[in-house]
Amino acid sequence: MDIYYQSLCNYLLKDVYLIDDKNEQVLNNATLPDGVVLIGKSGKFNKTKHTMAGGSVGLFEGKRIGRAKNLENLAKELKQFDTRVNYFKDQLQELQNKLSALKSSGKTEELKQKQQEINRLNTELVTVKTRQEQYQAFINNSLNRKEDIAQKIATIKDEMLALQPLLADLKTQKQIQSDLLQSKQSIFNELNENVSVQSNAYNQQNIRFHQQQNKVAGLIKDIDYRETQKEHLEGRIKQNSHELEKVKMAIQENLKQADNSDDDLLGMYAQKEELENATRQAEQEYYEWRGKITETEAEITALRRKKDNAVFIENELREERNNLKLELNALKERLSVEFNVDIQELIYTETPVSESEDDLREKTEKLKKQMDDFGAINPMAVEAYNEMNERYQFIQAQKKDLAEAKASLLATIQEIDDTAKYKFMSAFTAVRENFVTVFRSLFNAEDSCDLILTDPEHPLESDIDIIAKPQGKRPLSINQLSGGEKTLTATAILFSLYLLKPAPFCIFDEVDAPLDDTNIDKFNNIIREFSKDSQFIIVSHNKKTIASTDVIYGVTMVEQGISRVVPVDMRQLAN
Repeated sequence: MDIYYQSLCNYLLKDVYLIDDKNEQVLNNATLPDGVVLIGKSGKFNKTKHTMAGGSVGLFEGKRIGRAKNLENLAKELKQFDTRVNYFKDQLQELQNKLSALKSSGKTEELKQKQQEINRLNTELVTVKTRQEQYQAFINNSLNRKEDIAQKIATIKDEMLALQPLLADLKTQKQIQSDLLQSKQSIFNELNENVSVQSNAYNQQNIRFHQQQNKVAGLIKDIDYRETQKEHLEGRIKQNSHELEKVKMAIQENLKQADNSDDDLLGMYAQKEELENATRQAEQEYYEWRGKITETEAEITALRRKKDNAVFIENELREERNNLKLELNALKERLSVEFNVDIQELIYTETPVSESEDDLREKTEKLKKQMDDFGAINPMAVEAYNEMNERYQFIQAQKKDLAEAKASLLATIQEIDDTAKYKFMSAFTAVRENFVTVFRSLFNAEDSCDLILTDPEHPLESDIDIIAKPQGKRPLSINQLSGGEKTLTATAILFSLYLLKPAPFCIFDEVDAPLDDTNIDKFNNIIREFSKDSQFIIVSHNKKTIASTDVIYGVTMVEQGISRVVPVDMRQLAN
């Protein structure tokens, strides 16, 4: 059986070592490689490279609440066990007496039964004694711890008594500073009100100043306009005065000439009347000749219209005659070529008596219809066929080129799809391994987590399920985890992506808000580990996170409405 399970034991207990847990300094400073697990001989802890877990050994060890009640219960149980021990001792003595009596009486079978019962009772007695010793040891340890706690409480009380005068001094200073602050605040409020009043007065005066400035500017523009208008009017007055002088001079000259020319004026009036009469006669003769010319032009226009109509009719008749000649020649050639008939012979051929003109016309219409149904003979049919065949060959070649281009495009798409699928699966596998590593470093090495594709056949279109199951929980979805566990899971995903392609710097805004103290330490440790290759900027209000940073940037308001950034380099303080 040992050889049969040897391989299983080697597999399960590979890289697992038992150590003495008394040397805590060696244990705390130990740097373990991946996969190595250390277990204390007492069973109180187990440690890996990134995690450490432990628990109590005794029944109530490690519990600080209700310890006195547990001690009372243990004392009662000890009394009960003492009663049972005494009872079993009495039973044992009675059985030994009976055994002696049976030995003397020679009842062998009954003796064996009693011996077995004695052995059972001895076993129970040993068990009870063992538990009694354990409880007694635990009670002793609890009493020692109780004494330590009482001593610590006394020390704390002494420290409190020592610090009470300092606390009173601090309260007094705080009250003094508070009173001083109130007085300063009242002075500041008065000054602020004075500043507000002066600011309002200044604003009012500034508004009035700008209003007066606008009025002055308007008046200056009005004065400029009026001066321009005045200059223009003065120019016009000078010009009108000059023209007035010229008119006065012309009137004086006309008055001088009017005194000497009355006789000439009478002669000119007589000559004017003669010219007006001659002009009337010439106008009458002009209008008479004008009427005659208009009548003549109307007659000429009518004759010209008649001539144009005659020419138009003559041209139509000539064109119709030429068309008839062409049709006749075409008919002659058609009869001669198609039917081998001479039209001159048809003129002198007598029409059969049995066939009337209507019958012939009907027969002719039928023949024409049949010919029309046959359609016209296309002399370019061969050239049209060659052209269509060439076009067909060209289209076939284009179709072939399109088919080849389609096949090439599909091959390229398939190649791109295969390349993208390969790169995606490589990246997904790397992120998945990083997620498992980072998740277990944030939680415990025994916790299970995974990234699963919902459709492995089509990874590029598939959704990704995030599996996170801390030890002791079996959530059906990630929404059933606590806020801190969700945050740590999201942090694990972020750092798994970061390990795939590291960034020069990362910014976290209140990521540690939902985390408790233990998870804050884990978060800060992993930030410290990754800060070797990248710079992390963290916005946080958590004291532990702030204390673990290298440089702190705080925003303070030195004056009302004026903010200032104050940096603190923790590395210099550490040195």
